[in-house]
Amino acid sequence: MGKYTIHSGKSVLNLKKSRKFVGIKTKKNKDFSKSNDVKKSVYKNLGGFQIVELNKDGESLDQKLDDVRRRRDVEVGTHVYVADGSKRPLIPTGEIYIVFQSNTNEEEQLLALDEFKLELIERRASNKIIAKVTKNSPNPIKVANLMEKASLVKMAEPDMDALLDHYADLIMPDDALLDHEWHLRNSGFVVDFDKRLKKGADAKVIDAWEKIGSLGSREIVVAVIDNGFDLTHPDLKDKVYKPYDLWTQSSNLEQGDPRFTHGTPCASVAVGASNGYGITGAAPNARFMPVSGTSFSARATEEMFDYCINNGADIISCSWGTTDSAFTLNPLKEEAIAKAAREGRNGKGCIVLYAVGNDDLDYVSFYSAHPDVIAVAASTSQDVHATYSNRGREVTLCAPSNGDWPITAARAWWDEGVSWETGEYRYWRDGQSRGDKYKHFGGTSSSCPLVAGICALVLSVNPELTAKQVKELLCRTADKIGSPADYDSNGHSRKYGHGRVNAARAVQEAMRLKDAGNVVTSEVEEHVGSGRGLFRFNVERQVSKGWGIQIGAFAEYGNVLIQAEKLQRTFSAPVVVNINELNGKTVYKVVVGAFSAKTEAKKLQGHMKELGVNGFLRNLKDLA
Repeated sequence: MGKYTIHSGKSVLNLKKSRKFVGIKTKKNKDFSKSNDVKKSVYKNLGGFQIVELNKDGESLDQKLDDVRRRRDVEVGTHVYVADGSKRPLIPTGEIYIVFQSNTNEEEQLLALDEFKLELIERRASNKIIAKVTKNSPNPIKVANLMEKASLVKMAEPDMDALLDHYADLIMPDDALLDHEWHLRNSGFVVDFDKRLKKGADAKVIDAWEKIGSLGSREIVVAVIDNGFDLTHPDLKDKVYKPYDLWTQSSNLEQGDPRFTHGTPCASVAVGASNGYGITGAAPNARFMPVSGTSFSARATEEMFDYCINNGADIISCSWGTTDSAFTLNPLKEEAIAKAAREGRNGKGCIVLYAVGNDDLDYVSFYSAHPDVIAVAASTSQDVHATYSNRGREVTLCAPSNGDWPITAARAWWDEGVSWETGEYRYWRDGQSRGDKYKHFGGTSSSCPLVAGICALVLSVNPELTAKQVKELLCRTADKIGSPADYDSNGHSRKYGHGRVNAARAVQEAMRLKDAGNVVTSEVEEHVGSGRGLFRFNVERQVSKGWGIQIGAFAEYGNVLIQAEKLQRTFSAPVVVNINELNGKTVYKVVVGAFSAKTEAKKLQGHMKELGVNGFLRNLKDLA
């Protein structure tokens, strides 16, 4: 078997070919698992490949793979590799990260690519590029090995995708009602009712589980402040951690009052257990801290948040509040929330979330308007704004809830239910029972704990993130839904906030930040935000030709500084600013890149979209 040594980040891996598995990439994404050449399908998508075990029919694995490569429906066939000391299969995606010696010029670099028949994909710096193999190239691992022997090349690292951490460690929940939880992954229909949903209109939670290879960390504690927790419910009873009742001043939570049942479904949406029984929360492995007894009292507000701070809560979910102008927050309440968000988690800050409210108003709950809070609005299973969800400039983002089809959540044993349209069905919108411990649920009361659970997944992969970083991360990685006209030049909507939460992108960005040392808020942004600072410029005239990606138009020059610094640091591309006037006001249009070829700009656009930065192609001559 062939053996290779490659770089992998700061490590060096000694690889050998798998004796059983290969990767197949088909044309038009055809399902190869049903082919007669396949003995066993292992994974349907890893690095763009289907991982299979082939029927060798007496041939060697190399011979059989060559046979398969000659099939008309097969685009690429590759070996799967295993590193010494690991059982984790690795597959080369075909891309190679190449760092040339600092004294090489562009012409020399392109000659090196030509030698191995590589295609340039993206330039990250003057001596750093990403290339990919073509049909005429050797396999990417072999290419990387050969390139590192060349004097021009400092390092060549083939991009590898891994499987077994996800495949072996992630045991997908088999809870009976998982298929009903469209907010985790929306298949486009309700499994037991003739109702069409919009496929993909979900929070990408199952995608996030697959990406991190687990259901989250047991070290993360989600506090839910509410009333009516059923601590005997099978999806909550084994998760309870340091419960507290403000009304009894003890750990004994009052149960059985039919006026108070709200906390049970809220908690289940965030942290419902994966136990094969009913539903599954967004972060099934997280611990659950029930804090019972919501109150408008300043003293009680301080008490509830101090309890969370002092007892190890990482995340605090609050699906309650008020839009009554007689009950705005006084400084004591504002400071209690701020203290949790800034001083909790040993100074990193508790992540505090509030529902914006269900009043169909153009302003949000006064609690959710707090600047340190993640204010959560609701979208529907059709990926549009839920009309009941309050709107306003303080909305941080939205998350799936009812408004078209409801959420399935846990029900307290004493919950007498609510009557739907006819009053005949107490727990299920369509009258069809899915178990006596569950019910249909919704409102921003459901969207808020869903985001709380996603925050638990984010902290599972990167617990060093601050509360502020998590809020910014969720905004950057959210999906823009609805009409583009709903969003302002800064990418914010009064209905959707920065978009619908995307758990998969969020955890991916959290992992990237961990590798980068959790640098997310720049010194430029920090000083511009405070209205001070000294900045060094490097300005030159841009000719009016070429292509780039316009990410917005700004009225404040401080925002231009912040965006330009972030974009340059993230994408290693020039930032072009067009200065013009609109209705007597100065407007700054910010464009990333200045490529001679439109195709290069499109590649950058795709990369930006992967990281949650939306923009559109712009011909620079149109800005002249």
